[in-house]
Amino acid sequence: MDISISDANVAAGDATAAADFLCSDLDGSILLIDSFWESLLALLGKHFWYVLLIPFWALRGKAALKHEIARRAQVNAAHLPYRAELISFLRREKSTGRKIILTTGADSTIARSVADHLGFFDHVLASDGVANLTGDKKREAIQSYTNGRAFDYVGDSWKDVPVWKAANRAILVDPSESLSRSMKKIKPDCRVLERPREKRAAFWKSLRPHHWVKNLLVFVPIVMAHDINQLQKLWHVLAAFASFSLCASGVYILNDLFDLEADRLHPEKKSRPFASGDVPVLTGLLVAPFLFSAGFVIAAEFCSARFLQIIVIYAAATTFYSVYGKRVPVVDVLLLTALYLLRILGGGVAAEVPVSPWLLAFSMFFLLSLAFTKRHAELTNQEMNGGEQPFVSKRDYQVGDRGLVQQFGVTSGYLSVLVLALYVNGREVTALYRHPQWIWLACPMLLFWISRVWFLANRGKLHEDPVIFAAMDPVSYALGGLLLLILFAAA
Repeated sequence: MDISISDANVAAGDATAAADFLCSDLDGSILLIDSFWESLLALLGKHFWYVLLIPFWALRGKAALKHEIARRAQVNAAHLPYRAELISFLRREKSTGRKIILTTGADSTIARSVADHLGFFDHVLASDGVANLTGDKKREAIQSYTNGRAFDYVGDSWKDVPVWKAANRAILVDPSESLSRSMKKIKPDCRVLERPREKRAAFWKSLRPHHWVKNLLVFVPIVMAHDINQLQKLWHVLAAFASFSLCASGVYILNDLFDLEADRLHPEKKSRPFASGDVPVLTGLLVAPFLFSAGFVIAAEFCSARFLQIIVIYAAATTFYSVYGKRVPVVDVLLLTALYLLRILGGGVAAEVPVSPWLLAFSMFFLLSLAFTKRHAELTNQEMNGGEQPFVSKRDYQVGDRGLVQQFGVTSGYLSVLVLALYVNGREVTALYRHPQWIWLACPMLLFWISRVWFLANRGKLHEDPVIFAAMDPVSYALGGLLLLILFAAA
């Protein structure tokens, strides 16, 4: 019979008498995550060059690898995602006089940190840098500690099967269907503790598909060149959009994996799939390279070699931004702007249409303004919290920088309007538009939109990502529709 974790205390009163010792696994059981991958990412996120040493540690065995990583990573046990219902169950069993033993394949550094944080374990059995405490080794360690007396065991994976076979009662936490079926043949009275969750929805959320709206920038060159009706070029741009979207999702996954602790302390980001434990870290590590590869394959198959070069540069630049670039003030917004411009350049290359210097100049200042808006919104939210940052951030901005960031952003936004006005007054515009004077109307519209966005940012009413804000803002849609009418009239 499958039961929820909240009903686990009922299971303890079954016909099978509860043993004096209750042993519980850590990764995937008490913790919603795997501490090994968590500590590895924490280490590489801080000092990426350790990736060169990991193969040499691995040659000494998995226990040594875990120990070398754990003693350098310094994972904070207080910030890890716990299975609250299981912890409540263990506390209740502790109150009845049972001995609660933490038995885990995780390194002792992490295991003892968790045990100290929770404060109810009577003993800790964990990997020690020499022995990797999983499978039969874990069973032997438990039987040695209990002197052969009966024990119950809580676990979650196939590695726990040898322990469950020797246990008085087997308690399975969120097992796969195949594991659950197999264990019920071995232990008909085993209990399954499940945590209801929408795995597919959580995985889809980890891809951040709502951010794909940023990749619509690839359509700008073909629209501005008035070639949107050429189906062959449009097909190539659609392929470019798909390629950018897949690579962007790969980067978002890597970004979330390297920002786990910071996201868990953020009031909104703590619900992200990897930070909350809804999607395993290992899944992200496997899926991210697949997304990059799929993006590159689409670029190579449906677009030109030049576009493939751009998408590879984009993937490398976004990865650099996620790992290091976002930590450096001003450099981070310049990198964000460059990534937006790469989308525009990629769209031009995919459609085989020239990208006007005027378009690049306008886009550079306009998108730089949006990038500064994002940082300003973050600082405004921090200031509204009394100047205290309620979460860990890798961005080295301070509340005192808010005024300077606003000056940079507003100036950049208004410079984009100046570039547009100079373009309308130039000779190049007559090659594409019969009545270019109509485009002058776009200048006050753009001035209004930029000013409005900065007013909202200053009042703390702007979403931290202005592009997502614009995609959901009715006023932005109305102005966008008017702008299209103006361009149609000018053409």
